[in-house]
Amino acid sequence: MELLPVKSAGAGRKTRYRLEARDLSCKLVSTGFYGIVRRSFSNGGAKFILRDVSCEAGPGEVTAVAGPSGAGKTTLLEILAGKVSPRAVSGHVLVNGKAMDAKRFRRLSGYVTQEDALFPSLTVQETLMYSARLRLRVGAGEAARRVGELMRELGLDRVASSRIGEGSGISGGERRRVSIGVELVHDPAVILIDEPTSGLDSASAMHVVSLLKSMALRQGKTVVVTIHQPGFRILELIDRVVLLSDGRVAHSGSMELLEERLRLAGHGIPKHVNALEFAIDVITDTLVVQTLAKDQSTAAKLESGTRLSNPSRGLDEKPVLYANSRMGEVRILGKRFCRNVFRTRQLFATRVIQALSAGLILGTVFLNSDEDLGPTGLQTRIGFFAFSLTFLLSSTTEGLPIFLQERRILMRETSRGAYRVSSYILSNALVFMPFLLAIGFLFTTPVYWLVGLRRDADGFLYYSMIVWLVLLMSNSFVACFSALVPNFIMGNSVISGFMGSFFLFSGYFIAEKNIPRYWLFMHYMSLFKYPFECFMINEYGGEQGRRRCVQADAQGQCTLFGDGFLAQQGLVESQKWSNLGVMLGFIFGYRVISFLILWLRCYKFRT
Repeated sequence: MELLPVKSAGAGRKTRYRLEARDLSCKLVSTGFYGIVRRSFSNGGAKFILRDVSCEAGPGEVTAVAGPSGAGKTTLLEILAGKVSPRAVSGHVLVNGKAMDAKRFRRLSGYVTQEDALFPSLTVQETLMYSARLRLRVGAGEAARRVGELMRELGLDRVASSRIGEGSGISGGERRRVSIGVELVHDPAVILIDEPTSGLDSASAMHVVSLLKSMALRQGKTVVVTIHQPGFRILELIDRVVLLSDGRVAHSGSMELLEERLRLAGHGIPKHVNALEFAIDVITDTLVVQTLAKDQSTAAKLESGTRLSNPSRGLDEKPVLYANSRMGEVRILGKRFCRNVFRTRQLFATRVIQALSAGLILGTVFLNSDEDLGPTGLQTRIGFFAFSLTFLLSSTTEGLPIFLQERRILMRETSRGAYRVSSYILSNALVFMPFLLAIGFLFTTPVYWLVGLRRDADGFLYYSMIVWLVLLMSNSFVACFSALVPNFIMGNSVISGFMGSFFLFSGYFIAEKNIPRYWLFMHYMSLFKYPFECFMINEYGGEQGRRRCVQADAQGQCTLFGDGFLAQQGLVESQKWSNLGVMLGFIFGYRVISFLILWLRCYKFRT
């Protein structure tokens, strides 16, 4: 279905959109594992969120959806924004008289949630600039010009270079305006905002609503907001009110008509109390709700004279595509991710210090352990390999909070058609590769030579490559589960549990031949097994390993050479490279699973 534009007067190139809801009904079914609300219109024994809701929002107007808590305001706004699947709602949502194409409409409109989903380490200007680069089909210069105009319009000039995070100098009202700006940067014809005045002082709230009113009047935009406790001055800026009570429409029309209907219902509005606030208080009375609902059809007729005529059936618009190519998205997202990583100073500094300190400490603890040819010497070196892997595989779990924070923003941006989920996965992986390579070298450079491992350049480079792949495996594993788990507590518990299981079945504590057959799958899935074997083959394999004595008797006679030790462990030289291929498979596999989970979350389970 194609959206049909209505040409606005005096702005031939602009398009205007009228939203209509007809007999919408929706039930709350459950909240799933993902923390996602499930909605339905089936006749099961679940609570109604909306019941036969009919309303409309026109271009050039500010429409406010009001009502007490739990009335269904946010659900109605999400349905109008195309966030709720049509299969979960009975009734119809029309755009210019035709059924909504939710996928296209999400790209043409701007939807701002009640909770601000912004990167705290980015500045106001950078946040808007990245949004512009992802949403607009223009070059960097034109995007910067558009962002500059938008900041002036939003009153954000003075905080353009301030970071968004707490303690950075920007107020709650300014942060709210940044969230609005992120959705306005592509100049949407329809703006939907959930609680734009929530948590703001009266001056900030007035500024936000005045801005929306100005955009509706000057640019012919259709503005729909939910509002809880509006003041007198804010009400003067609102053209149409949709008053909900227990999921039903108690009123849909102008404020003047609401006041008249309240008087007809026998309710005089007290002085110093605005009509909407008074109406929200009195609609808790079931009789009042029934009276207002019964009179709603008459009210609709009275309001019909103010509606625009039927929208013109103009030419269908061309399909809306992504603003950038896939590689263009990867480049923009990569730059944004780099800034976030390097500006998260605590995490970045901690990783650098942790890697360097661990290398030095482990190196001094296992100092020249290769010189010990006694019974405990070989076990000491094997213990060093095992502990190193434990440290490396568990050291990347602190990236979980970053992944979880990005997931919220990813779901919002991809649902609005800013970029592809695959572009995010690819850019994330490409940014982490050099970062983890540097971390790996900071760890291996001191520890390799202090411990006295195989003393040649080939051995050092291979050991460093395995350490790098271990870090990438761990990072991909964390990225995979951060896409799956609902919060940090569960994510940390699940990841720690799996890492402990991988270590248990690695072959260090119990040999593969002694593991029960029903647990062998865990041995082959272990992230410890393959790098652990690579470390031992690198150290005791090859031509050097055949000449290297790893264990001697009391008289100094060699009783075990390196190749003999590998044969005892059931390892062959070729596994040095086949295991490396398995590790690359883990890295790629976990990234693919992460992509599939995020794709499902973004496109299948948005509600």
